[in-house]
Amino acid sequence: MTVPFSTLAEFADVLAQAPGPDADATTAAQERNGQLTKPPGALGRLEDLAIWYAGWRGTGRPTIEAPQVLVFAGNHGVAARGVSAFPPEVTVQMVANFEHGGAAINQLAKAFGAKMDVHALDLDTPTGDFTTEPAMDEAACVAALATGWSAVDPSADLVVTGEMGIGNTTAAAAIAAALYGGGSEAWVGRGTGVDDAGMAVKRDVVDAGLARVGKAEPLQILAELGGREIAAMAGAMAAARHHRIPVIIDGFICTSAAAVLASAQDGAMDHAVAGHVSAEGAHAKMLEKLGKEPLLSLGLRLGEGSGAALAIGVLKGAISCHSGMATFAEAGVSDG
Repeated sequence: MTVPFSTLAEFADVLAQAPGPDADATTAAQERNGQLTKPPGALGRLEDLAIWYAGWRGTGRPTIEAPQVLVFAGNHGVAARGVSAFPPEVTVQMVANFEHGGAAINQLAKAFGAKMDVHALDLDTPTGDFTTEPAMDEAACVAALATGWSAVDPSADLVVTGEMGIGNTTAAAAIAAALYGGGSEAWVGRGTGVDDAGMAVKRDVVDAGLARVGKAEPLQILAELGGREIAAMAGAMAAARHHRIPVIIDGFICTSAAAVLASAQDGAMDHAVAGHVSAEGAHAKMLEKLGKEPLLSLGLRLGEGSGAALAIGVLKGAISCHSGMATFAEAGVSDG
């Protein structure tokens, strides 16, 4: 698939020119919802989800037949500063686990009929230590965005993005603090389970990165503080919008990628819902900034796309009811 950008400025233009939902399909879905054999509003948020999904798919009676789960992996220079409870080698090891079908995300993708693809991004070359230099220069950031963009199957009808990368909760916290303010105190959490000393290190690292970068535009923040896997998720979510494919956002790290897009362009994440709110402390705050109400709250903090993949079942349920239920007229039931 041709990638329609080669610079961050061109990627910003792609975001600005992205399509919106089909108004006729939204109206058709609303009308159908009003005729189904149930009291008005009886299915709660499932009704809203079905109408939202229908608008993006361009049909008032959609189905979900081809969900795609994309897992991106990257290594971070700041991991060398001791911000994680696990060593960077775990990223490579977990990628092998994904590829052999042994991770939680493999089981969840299989359970909900999703095709899963794994993309490892230059794992032998960690990003720069953002306390002293940019995590990525523009070329590296654009290359990661392009990897994500190209990973999306245009024939998919739902996209979930997930990640793996030791140190990436630190990068995500730095992105959130740069976008929204509040410093490290507001955004740094325990990630893979660091102790209090590890939390202090993470805060110091994030504050150092923020001090180095200062004020910057959202896409520049992604390059300065992010990771290749975070940029790839942003690229994939942007490509999904280009193809009018709805997205389910995963946890804290995935949401940081979504936050970059939403900050760069108003409405850039209107084609997405939040799959869950994770146990990472600041995730709920980031979702609030995005105006996204999570579908699930199960105390998950795994990443990999796992919470979003689980939420595929919720969305499938919404669409099955909307498109499969009989109307009052079809069922011969009096609607009052």
